[in-house]
Amino acid sequence: MTRSLIILRGLPGSGKTSLAKILSEGGKYPIFSIDDYFTNEKTGEYIFDHSKNYLAYAQCEERTIAAMGKSVEKIFLHNCFTLEWEMESYFKKAREYEYVVYVLTVENRHSGRNQHLISYEQIHKMAAKYKVILIPELNE
Repeated sequence: MTRSLIILRGLPGSGKTSLAKILSEGGKYPIFSIDDYFTNEKTGEYIFDHSKNYLAYAQCEERTIAAMGKSVEKIFLHNCFTLEWEMESYFKKAREYEYVVYVLTVENRHSGRNQHLISYEQIHKMAAKYKVILIPELNE
């Protein structure tokens, strides 16, 4: 059985969360995000606290690694991941647990609004840092 880590990356409001829910086949497969840390499980209320961002990243990574440790067939991870280094630890763990990694960039083609009250100016700053990584040919 091939195990897959599917990383959905994109700017706020692009639809990463919505797409992850669709791809997880109604919750059959786990979905992880740093947003989970800031979302009240009972009410669904999202309260972001920048000073706890590092805790959110740690929790997301811990949950992903725990799922890998259980050999879950598919794991979905959705965060902005505007910078390559933000994904590196997941790539390393995927190799360790023998997961194939797929990185999908999600674009806002549906005129959706971001749910996190991130300003248009801040999203433009994030877009300026956003990098598409080109992996060199193996035959070079």
